[in-house]
Amino acid sequence: MITRYKMYRGKRPVDDPLPAGIRQDTRKHTRHCLRPTDELVHLYLDAPSAKAWKLFEKAYFEVLDDRFMQDASPFHDIAELATKKDVYIGCSCPTSRNPDPARCHTVLALKWMRRRFPHLTVIMPD
Repeated sequence: MITRYKMYRGKRPVDDPLPAGIRQDTRKHTRHCLRPTDELVHLYLDAPSAKAWKLFEKAYFEVLDDRFMQDASPFHDIAELATKKDVYIGCSCPTSRNPDPARCHTVLALKWMRRRFPHLTVIMPD
């Protein structure tokens, strides 16, 4: 199974415990294959809107497709791991700059993984 979880700076709220399973940080500053680019994040956060989100979505899927074509092994590794264990991809959304967790790259990453690996159990956030 693969899904998302919220990462916090500082102490985690008591009412939002860490999920049990394998947690992977997929924020833009990491080397994770599902991370968005710095440029895409800034373009969206500098002027968030429905139109900007659609542009982000299209460009982010292109980034993932390009990475997959260059080296599919990290994506296959995540998919294989998620067939054996619960995998949680993390981000800090929602934040003050992006209060809508549905407009987080992790939601798009889950959609992309579901399309690329249809055998995976993908749980979309509420």
